[in-house]
Amino acid sequence: MPVLTEVLNLKMYINGDWVQAEDGKVNDIINPANGELIAKAPTGGLSETRQAIGAARRTFDSGEWSELPTVERAQYLRAIADKLDEKAEEIALLETLDQGKPLNESEIDVADAAACFRYYAGMITQPDGQTFHVADPMQAMVVREPVGVCALIVPWNFPLLMSVWKIAPALAAGNTIVFKPSEVTPVSAMKLFEILEEVGLPKGVANMVLGPGRVVGNELAESDLVDKVSFTGGTETGRNIMKAAAGNIKKISLELGGKSPNIVFADADIETAIDCTLIGIFFNQGEVCSAGSRLLLEESIHDEFIERLVERAQKIVVGQGKDRETEMGPLVSKQHLEKVLSYIEIGKQEGARLVCGGNRITENGFDKGYFVEPTIFVDTNPDMRIVQEEIFGPVLVVQKFKTEAEAIELANGTAFGLAAGVFTQDGAKGLRVIKKMRAGITWVNNYGPTYNEAPWGGYKQSGIGRGLGTFGLDEFMEVKQININLNVEPVGWYKN
Repeated sequence: MPVLTEVLNLKMYINGDWVQAEDGKVNDIINPANGELIAKAPTGGLSETRQAIGAARRTFDSGEWSELPTVERAQYLRAIADKLDEKAEEIALLETLDQGKPLNESEIDVADAAACFRYYAGMITQPDGQTFHVADPMQAMVVREPVGVCALIVPWNFPLLMSVWKIAPALAAGNTIVFKPSEVTPVSAMKLFEILEEVGLPKGVANMVLGPGRVVGNELAESDLVDKVSFTGGTETGRNIMKAAAGNIKKISLELGGKSPNIVFADADIETAIDCTLIGIFFNQGEVCSAGSRLLLEESIHDEFIERLVERAQKIVVGQGKDRETEMGPLVSKQHLEKVLSYIEIGKQEGARLVCGGNRITENGFDKGYFVEPTIFVDTNPDMRIVQEEIFGPVLVVQKFKTEAEAIELANGTAFGLAAGVFTQDGAKGLRVIKKMRAGITWVNNYGPTYNEAPWGGYKQSGIGRGLGTFGLDEFMEVKQININLNVEPVGWYKN
């Protein structure tokens, strides 16, 4: 395994050049497992953002990338995937040191990122468009074209994978991009852009600006030179982006918060349900937009299920992500640690009963990291903040239900609608309940798997639009109707 031997000096990538912030400002990037400095990142501002937008605009308008035959764009995407495979060990380690997640999870993310590039490389070389047999002498057809300059803004919980979920389809469609990673976790993004340079992507096609969302993100959303903004992150920030994007009515895609229900009926396979419940809330430290953060249990199995769930949760190995035995790493930052701990206190004050965890871990050398025990609350009610609000950490809240109708009502009883799970051995009931879930991503007898082929996105305040699959490519394209007159002669509508 490679070892990080020195502090990394990150840079921004604008019009094919690696640059620092004009004012020299830098941001310290901290390993959340031990508080150690792993990188210094430039803090870009309006000047760098506008330079990147300008480069993307000029390159798109030139047609150098947008008019390139799809088979040639696909070759670039496959070359990027090959480079990700080649550098997988290094990138996975950096992702773990930067974000905190266990190394085996980072390795999965890198492999999935490479697969995503290959998926879209294959998709854009398939037959596309439509033709219509309309009234003679006209022939009508539909073609898809790139949107233009796309601003891509990603969060810190899956730094590499979320980046690729946007970059791969945006480039595949023929767009140019200005990419903004989270200022908390920019390390793997710079490695990805090094790969984009290595494969010879034309200058100005892909640009990266580091900096705070209130400056860089806001400028990307407001700029009249940007045709689309795709954002993944918090719901409140999503609202602000919608407002900023209204200036030139740019296309938007928003993948926002979640408070997703995981329903377990009494007839479920209990061991499978317990196993998937643990994955649903404690994978990636619960820092997952689609996390199964609300467990809905049929009343007759509640006590037994909770007893066995707590027993399993208490055995989860918490530690530094780079250690192979670790099953759950630290939270991403001190600020987020404080947020999660504050919600645990809110849960206690609201009267929920804590049956597992609830504490920061500081013993055994963990005092400099941002570790929280796997945490479970029972005896909750729908009015509690811990039931309604996204905590984004390893905190599970449990609700009881007696009937199928009550389970559905509770499941749909938040402002969010990203994901939902149902566990039952009654196939008809499983599908019946899933069809009534106001959620965009659902599972029956499982929780969490994602696929490049399937759409990703939610209902209600969980966002607008879909990523991945054919839907994800469509988000980065415009649809054009073309009508051709096959009989070129005067129509004769007007008599004189």
